[in-house]
Amino acid sequence: MKTPKPGKSVRGSKSGKPIMALFDLLGRNWTMGIIWHLNDSSKSFSDLEKLCTDISPTTLNTRLKELQSTFIIEKTVGGYKLTTIGEELFVLFEPLREWSNQWSKKFK
Repeated sequence: MKTPKPGKSVRGSKSGKPIMALFDLLGRNWTMGIIWHLNDSSKSFSDLEKLCTDISPTTLNTRLKELQSTFIIEKTVGGYKLTTIGEELFVLFEPLREWSNQWSKKFK
């Protein structure tokens, strides 16, 4: 599977629209978990393996490469951390989290 990038066709859309590339990337197994765990501090590969319970090393390696190639994370001496745009993306999750909490009440 190719890394989704704006301007290219992605899973579920041939339009090349940036939002579709982002949704494809974020919808991949463990992508959101990796971003979540990197929000508070940089983490090594082994730290991420422990935090992302049941992730295979191959999948973790693939996701880290995808997130690096899309400028959401970067590799540092101490491991991996969110870039500035990765931090901006994480901030955008908060309104979605709040919305999803309200939405979930409809199911009770």
